[in-house]
Amino acid sequence: MEKRELKDLLYEQVARIGKAVASPKRLELLELLAQGEKSVEVLAQELSVDIKLASAHLKSLRGARLVSARKEGKYVVYRLSGGDVAGLWVTLRGVAESHLLELRMALNQMVAEPGTLTQLDRQTLMSRAKRGEVVVIDVRPTEEYELAHLPFARSMPVDEIASRLAELPKNKDIVAYCRGPFCLFSQEAYQLLSAKGYRIHKLLDGVSEWQAAGMPLAQSH
Repeated sequence: MEKRELKDLLYEQVARIGKAVASPKRLELLELLAQGEKSVEVLAQELSVDIKLASAHLKSLRGARLVSARKEGKYVVYRLSGGDVAGLWVTLRGVAESHLLELRMALNQMVAEPGTLTQLDRQTLMSRAKRGEVVVIDVRPTEEYELAHLPFARSMPVDEIASRLAELPKNKDIVAYCRGPFCLFSQEAYQLLSAKGYRIHKLLDGVSEWQAAGMPLAQSH
């Protein structure tokens, strides 16, 4: 093989990854699958698209070896092909945030009140949660929490918070997190709990961001 042909082949193979993630819906799929494996039906519901379109997006990601699939009865279940794929999503989003003013403006709209965010760094937050000085709540679905969550966090899905208020202390700071900076579950939790008089803050990290920063994760089983 000629040198030029070889170089073209190398770049072409790397470009397969770029082509596969060149879609907002596929990027969202990567974020969703970073929380744990999910069926096509669940992913389609999360994306607000039909199953046929979700399957087409998953086929593109699978073609680039970014996701893998397995059969579970009559369902097809997808998962990321490796932890580095979750890291790819975090890195790509971070680069976009650094260079795209439009993205930063959109994120600022999600965090219109800076005071809603916790001011604790990751290590301090983990240490204070371990000592029971801060209550960290994971407001994602329970099955995502069970696969991986921040150390010392307790599972409290956003749709259960209203019925579980008695479990949360009003004399301690509460920090809520969900799937990452683009996730709105923690904002819902903030609005609900702040209206009830709780000392609530949000953490923009999800498990992918936490792990990408070199921090440990915990599992329920």
